[in-house]
Amino acid sequence: MIRYAVKCADGHVFESWFQNAAAFDTLAAKGHVTCPDCGTSTVEKSLMAPRVTTSEAAKSAETSPEAERDRKIAELKAKVEAEGDYVGQSFVTEARKMHEGETPNRMIYGEANPKDAVSLLEEGIPIAPLPFLPTRKAN
Repeated sequence: MIRYAVKCADGHVFESWFQNAAAFDTLAAKGHVTCPDCGTSTVEKSLMAPRVTTSEAAKSAETSPEAERDRKIAELKAKVEAEGDYVGQSFVTEARKMHEGETPNRMIYGEANPKDAVSLLEEGIPIAPLPFLPTRKAN
């Protein structure tokens, strides 16, 4: 894949991805590359600087707030999956059983639709949404 800066006859500049240089030429010749601003298919490649990542930029990307957030979510996921019991669609039932003392308290995680989640909260059952899909659900 290759990214090009593209300029239309009216001077609008936009970026787009193409399979290769020949793909851009073929698509542009057939009028399939159009300006998102004005819709014209009279376009040409524009001057574009290559993107070069410096070691400093790579280092700052590793310490960005997004990278830190992703690292913390991954840590939380690992802890929940290592220490908790995945109960899947039985989450609501299992949470109620523990709250009512029918089963021992333990860390569980699974699925609940929004209506059932609100019901659990209204009943005083402490639950919280997880910021990730469980591995068992994601596969």
